[in-house]
Amino acid sequence: MTENSLDTAGRHTAADQASGERETDSAATAEPSPRSTEAPVRTDRGPESTVVGRPSDGAGRPARSTLGRRAAAVADSLWRPALVLAAFFLAWWFVAAREYVPNYLVPAPGQVWTTMTDQWSELARHTLVTLYETVLGFVLAAALGLATAVAIAYSRTLDKALYPIVLFAQVIPKIAIAPLLVVWFGLGLTPKIILAVLIAFFPVVISGVAGLRSTDPELLDLSATMGAGPWRTFRKIRFPNALPHLMAGLKVAVTLAVVGAVVGEFVGASEGLGYVLLLANGNLDAPLLFADLILMSAIGIVLFVLVEIAEALLIPWHASRRAGVSLTTS
Repeated sequence: MTENSLDTAGRHTAADQASGERETDSAATAEPSPRSTEAPVRTDRGPESTVVGRPSDGAGRPARSTLGRRAAAVADSLWRPALVLAAFFLAWWFVAAREYVPNYLVPAPGQVWTTMTDQWSELARHTLVTLYETVLGFVLAAALGLATAVAIAYSRTLDKALYPIVLFAQVIPKIAIAPLLVVWFGLGLTPKIILAVLIAFFPVVISGVAGLRSTDPELLDLSATMGAGPWRTFRKIRFPNALPHLMAGLKVAVTLAVVGAVVGEFVGASEGLGYVLLLANGNLDAPLLFADLILMSAIGIVLFVLVEIAEALLIPWHASRRAGVSLTTS
């Protein structure tokens, strides 16, 4: 090997070593990648481990599930009425225990509970009768009221023809026509159901008309421009827009339907909570009377809650549902 060849090989080796040193220095001085600064993700199941993919709040704690939030919202909406009811029953017990009012007028809560448990089978039978009359009357009132509201909202002629009649039928005291209904239809369930329909009908009509007329005219013009017919416009725009008003009217109507059924039982009946109320009042049986009133209230509350649940399922997009618990302003 010649000297020139050695010099050339030496120069190549020196160049290779220098290039390797430069690459090493460059790697050492290079900025770390953004990923290298992240803390390693823990996948163990220790007490401080975090489940990969679970959303967390600002403090790093896992966010509560939807079910937990709903349970918390329900608990937050119930503790205030529960506190009021507890205070009411405590005051009731105190007044009865001290005998500020005679027991034949205001019985003790224990007496009411004893009467309810001793006569539960009979009270349950009468409760089912009143519940059946109320539900059937409410369903018929909702159907007839919605149909009337649609007719009034879509036709100016029907508006001028039907609206005064509906108002006239509402201002007539229903207790005044109850005896006439008994004469016409007998002592069966029919007069009670008709009274429930008559009392619950008006709120459905008023709320339905208000909801159907509150549709934005620009949406109706856009629907007509897009070629939608009256039925498609009603199904896609008018009816969904009217649902918040309609559900408010239904919640009023379902409580009034209980009143209508009981009023019908006052006039002429052989069963139902209204009939039991008349018997308790005639016999001065205050515990039975109070138990009967509690069952009437329970029917109204349960039906109201069912309509509230239906509202939450039908219009979850409405502001009253997104704001949290309904019927509150906070």
